[in-house]
Amino acid sequence: MADIVVLSKQLAELIAAGEVVERPASVIKELVENSIDAKADKITVEIQRGGSIYMRVTDNGIGIKRSDVKKAFLRHATSKIKSESDLYSIATLGFRGEALASVSAVARVELITKTKEEETGTRYVIEGGEEKLFEETGCPDGTTIIVRDLFYNTPARMKFLKKDASEATAVGSIIDAIALSHPEISLKFIKDGKLTLNTQGDNNLKSAIYTVLGREFASSLIPVDTETGGIRVSGMLCKPIYARPTRSGQYFFLNNRLIRSAAASKALDTAYKNSIMVGKFPAGVINIEIPFDRVDVNVHPAKTEVRFSDEKAVFEAVYYAAKNALETGDTRPELKLNTTANYPKPTPKPFERMTTQEFRSKFSNNEPKTLAEEIYVDPKPVSNRLSDFPKPIIRAENTFVTQGEQTTVQAELEVQKADIKTNVDDIVNLSVTDKKTEEQSVTYIGEAFKTYIIAQQGESLFLIDKHAAHERILFEKLKKEKTPDTQRLLSAEAVSLSRQEKEALLDNTELLTKAGFEVEEFGSNSVLVRAIPSALSQKDVNLVVGEIASNLLSTGKAETALMDDLYHSVACRAAVKAGNLQSALELQKLASEVLQNEDIKYCPHGRPVAFEIKLSEIEKQFGRKQ
Repeated sequence: MADIVVLSKQLAELIAAGEVVERPASVIKELVENSIDAKADKITVEIQRGGSIYMRVTDNGIGIKRSDVKKAFLRHATSKIKSESDLYSIATLGFRGEALASVSAVARVELITKTKEEETGTRYVIEGGEEKLFEETGCPDGTTIIVRDLFYNTPARMKFLKKDASEATAVGSIIDAIALSHPEISLKFIKDGKLTLNTQGDNNLKSAIYTVLGREFASSLIPVDTETGGIRVSGMLCKPIYARPTRSGQYFFLNNRLIRSAAASKALDTAYKNSIMVGKFPAGVINIEIPFDRVDVNVHPAKTEVRFSDEKAVFEAVYYAAKNALETGDTRPELKLNTTANYPKPTPKPFERMTTQEFRSKFSNNEPKTLAEEIYVDPKPVSNRLSDFPKPIIRAENTFVTQGEQTTVQAELEVQKADIKTNVDDIVNLSVTDKKTEEQSVTYIGEAFKTYIIAQQGESLFLIDKHAAHERILFEKLKKEKTPDTQRLLSAEAVSLSRQEKEALLDNTELLTKAGFEVEEFGSNSVLVRAIPSALSQKDVNLVVGEIASNLLSTGKAETALMDDLYHSVACRAAVKAGNLQSALELQKLASEVLQNEDIKYCPHGRPVAFEIKLSEIEKQFGRKQ
């Protein structure tokens, strides 16, 4: 065995630095988190060439006292932990006391800082862990840290850095995440002299999302804010139709700290199940607020991996928050027409002033030619001369009254007036009711390509995928049935399966019975199906049972998820197919079921059931509206 030696201080610091400082993005993360802990509400980050030669972080925080500047660069020097118990209630982003020591061990670092109480600031320069300069300087309150020549003294590690563009992208991703987790902070990011990000710092999450992720992403979001079991989940989630092909659009924060969480990610997947297409993933910005003593963030030097004391509780909190947001905030997809016809605007005729005599002369035998022509009567517009018109007169026809009877007749006339007003009120109320009914009613217009129903409701047209719509309706109906609607087959159907599929079916006969199937063993690799859900036809038995067997082979699914898979398989096979012919009455009924139930938005595969085209969008295309 080789001799055991104690590593030198410099070598030990280089090794420790490798745990915290992997690339420029690691440095920026540590420094910006320190700025946030210093109560800064304005932070500027600047890099050059991906950060390898130059990084600067400037904040308006509380600064570092001159007497503490040198201590800040010592390993395990921190203002955030004073006893062992503090490790289990960490509320700050940085706490290990390793960031500045690790960075200064592998780079040339310059710090300029000033507290509010001090008259002058402090400038400190340290390179490779060795002090080079310590002096007073003039500077504003806050802290600026400049990092030059990262890994200048460890060339072997410098070789692992990627191209400048890749390193800059990594830094940008860190800045994006911090901007999303702290919308109350105005954050600027300057890359090679160009301002690439500038958040408002207005404490509006949607505003931060708009700035960081763009208008399209921001416009697709629904709010989330639910508390379950003492865990609050808040933020924004995308509507299912805007799901992404990867998980890159998922941002999870724990008490405003960026984390990776398999439990939270799986909870989102489960909440979006049957509303999102296969191969797509939910996107959003979610902050999980949990008591500090229920989580251990002291697991990994980068602090992106955490350990929950009750991971199931976190899963449930995220799941129910997402599910509630989808049920209350999701709306039917609207089809936006990308281009608007560029029709010339009609030019209204100028107003014409004329005397009463001229008015009578011009329009005595004909009506005004256009609605755009407004006629004035000397000296005021006609619309202001209502006093010139006689008031309505109510009189009892063929009745002569004496002076003494006048009071009685007048009283009767007042009663007549009251009756007339009541009738008018009834008519108005009836018309309002009729209007509401008309807006809710669905008018079947036709069918396109034997696949899409065209219907009208209120001031919108709808294109409805009849298969997707019918599939969702059946799926929801099957889920709500307490007792399955079952039909026994006149002749039992034998279904051939692999040995594993057969075992999966027979191990789940109780679930199959709940869904309306009666299955029993039949031969070495077959089962006998004696009953099926009423929605199915016998010709679908082989395909459906085979699909169910394949789904049941998936491990780790809860009973509710397995039942959903069963109902999905039945609904998909039982639903009307694109290309099939249905009567107008059947399609009218299907369209009405879809449009009068806001919950029917997606088929169980996650495809949209219907698209809405508003009348205003159509009128824009025809130049009726600008």
